[in-house]
Amino acid sequence: MTTKQAVNNFLKNKSIAVVGVSRDKKKFGYAAYKGLKDKEYDVFPVNPNVDVIDSEKCYANLTSIKKKPDGVLLVVPPKQSEAVVREAADLGIESVWFQQGSSSDEAIKFCEEKGMSVVSGECIFMFAEPVDSIHKFHRWIWKIFGKLPA
Repeated sequence: MTTKQAVNNFLKNKSIAVVGVSRDKKKFGYAAYKGLKDKEYDVFPVNPNVDVIDSEKCYANLTSIKKKPDGVLLVVPPKQSEAVVREAADLGIESVWFQQGSSSDEAIKFCEEKGMSVVSGECIFMFAEPVDSIHKFHRWIWKIFGKLPA
């Protein structure tokens, strides 16, 4: 279960690799990349099928990023997440956020066994400040119903 401490730890990261960034501006992978950049994070787009996103180099994998990111946001299918967290652990990355729909029990268990800080089942836009109106409203609803990480 995700804790408030894990959320806060992730958001303290200055540089974040977004694995699963998309060229399609309507997809969440692109929205996450752009949203974190707009919130002034140093963001590394990762997608092996894309060379450039918004005039910025897109990386094939975490290993190809010259400066090790502090954290990894996963926006890929669960099976892909399992390989990515192994790569992250090999690189010494200790902070992972599984965007909703990207986690698997195996990937989470691996992270926990490696002592990595894990956020799973939460939308990063509900927590990364400043939170916009729709996500702020969603967070407020979750707070009322006791669904926010404690």
